[in-house]
Amino acid sequence: MHRRTLTVSLLTGAAIATLGRGPLMSETAEAQQPKLDPNNTIYMDLKYGRVVIELFPDLAPKTVERVKTLADEGFYDNTPFHRVIEGFMAQGGDPTGTGTGGSPLPDLPAEFTNKRHFLRGTCGMARTSNPNSGNSQFYIMFAPAPHLDGQYTIWGQVVQGMDYVDQIKRGAPGSGVVQDPDRIVRMRVAADENK
Repeated sequence: MHRRTLTVSLLTGAAIATLGRGPLMSETAEAQQPKLDPNNTIYMDLKYGRVVIELFPDLAPKTVERVKTLADEGFYDNTPFHRVIEGFMAQGGDPTGTGTGGSPLPDLPAEFTNKRHFLRGTCGMARTSNPNSGNSQFYIMFAPAPHLDGQYTIWGQVVQGMDYVDQIKRGAPGSGVVQDPDRIVRMRVAADENK
């Protein structure tokens, strides 16, 4: 089985430092956010707190439908963030925790876009070298990564709780492989939170 991952460009320490880890948005900006559609919002609970993700069905309809289906089935509950690279991203959604696992559903076609970019808090679908191999694994960006634009499917954006994402346990330098990783406690579509 092929490892589902995303390409890592080597960044110098100075480049990583310039990317920063500041808050996604100010509390005032969060309070002024437009009301989210509960059918296109994901609640991802971590041991640190709740992360709210706005979904983009207009950009990636098949991927968004997959994430919603798996979330409501409880597929993501207790799955680890098996690969976490400081200054880059946290990857999860593999029940095996190896980077090679996925759901029993078929792989998805690529839904690349130039309408959004990989910024801090962007959620993308992991894949093998085959662009049409996204399945269940995803990642959340700690910092902008323009080299990923047009190469991976963007399906959502963290709009609240990025400070909890920042606390996810980091992996080994280089590989990002995490020993005793943090896990998703529970993940559901907001409209179906009580399922």
